[in-house]
Amino acid sequence: MPTVHRLSPQDTTTAARWDAFVQACPQATFFHRSGWQKVLREVFRHDTHFLFTEEAGRITGVLALAHVKSLLFGSALTSLPFAVYGGVAADDAAAADALERHAQQLAQQLGVPHLELRNVQRRHDDWPLQDLYVTFRKEILPEEEANMLAIPRKQRAMVRKGIKNGLTSHIDPGVDRFFALYADNVHRHGTPAMPRRWFQALRDEFGDDCEVLTVCAPDGKPISSVLSFYFRDEVLPYYAGDDTAARDLAGNDFKYWELMRRACARGLKTFDYGRSKQGTGSYSFKKNWGFEPTPLHYEYCLYKRETVPQNNPNNAKFKLLIETWRRMPIGLANWLGPFIVRSLG
Repeated sequence: MPTVHRLSPQDTTTAARWDAFVQACPQATFFHRSGWQKVLREVFRHDTHFLFTEEAGRITGVLALAHVKSLLFGSALTSLPFAVYGGVAADDAAAADALERHAQQLAQQLGVPHLELRNVQRRHDDWPLQDLYVTFRKEILPEEEANMLAIPRKQRAMVRKGIKNGLTSHIDPGVDRFFALYADNVHRHGTPAMPRRWFQALRDEFGDDCEVLTVCAPDGKPISSVLSFYFRDEVLPYYAGDDTAARDLAGNDFKYWELMRRACARGLKTFDYGRSKQGTGSYSFKKNWGFEPTPLHYEYCLYKRETVPQNNPNNAKFKLLIETWRRMPIGLANWLGPFIVRSLG
């Protein structure tokens, strides 16, 4: 039987073995990488429990968990906070079952109201399910023009509008231009921003696999930016922000086209548009690009609650908070935001 171990944050040797397993395991994603442990602990001070199974000296499965403690939103043991994908990645059923049993025991020892596993595929038909989210993934064709023509006509016209408007894209060495656009964007939507140090920590930890692309107007002003992750032959645009001027200039459409175009030139195979809530503007935007939604299966073990938590902007009880946040000066919002967002996960 496989034995379950916990990856020590200081154990760089085992972390390298963990990452080699993740790189080779078909079920694994960018969010299974060991580096998330360091980022979560250093930026938000969350306790982490990165579990792995081992047989005959070989890692056979991983499960990355973090304990989010919050008086405002409730505590949880989650795989993985601030990630769209999580849960077990394993070579076989024995390793997967061992990791999930250990996670359930750990959740009960910690006394959390629930355990959340952000699975891509359904694993437990008898576990409560959060069915709010979908993901959008599509093949990157080998020729640039073929990718352009694969975009539906109306959305393709917006991309060409951005090109005609003289927009340019640049790979940024840092996160400053991205953060300014991102923080302003989420403030307009009434939600707290992740702190700048979060994005810097991602860049520091994941290096070239974490990239910032910024779009500028003809006068050089940044109008749109995206922070993307690279994993195997995939690109995943993850955090983004736009200036109000981006709408008239088609900056948002041009940004994602430039990311796709550059990924095609690198020989990547999959464009992962990431997670969206059903019925939202981002959901419609991705559909308009010709991407089809695939449901995500976030599964829960409930211990001290009867229903799946709804800590998202669709929850009516957060409506007043969202409206208040929109009216708050952005300097105050950026200072206060990290104290709130660390508890959301």
